[in-house]
Amino acid sequence: MRRYGFDLTVTVVCFCLLGFFAWHGLNGKRSFANQTSILVKVSELEERRDAVRAKREALQTRVALLRPESIDADMLEEMARTMLGFSKPNEIVVSE
Repeated sequence: MRRYGFDLTVTVVCFCLLGFFAWHGLNGKRSFANQTSILVKVSELEERRDAVRAKREALQTRVALLRPESIDADMLEEMARTMLGFSKPNEIVVSE
């Protein structure tokens, strides 16, 4: 009789755990029902990542033009005029 009570307790606990995990698998934060919203968020974050990568690559290109071993005279002049505010009266200075 004592063994029957222990077996019943273990069975009830196992069913409770199974029900807990089943409920969270169907209705939880990372459930099958929310998988589409998770995929949408992943695609949005990937687009954002790609935009940041493109911006970083553009900045790395500009920095490479200013390195001492490969300095670009036009880039240096553009930056000097922008920072110092020197320009001819008929010039239009466009800064970012």
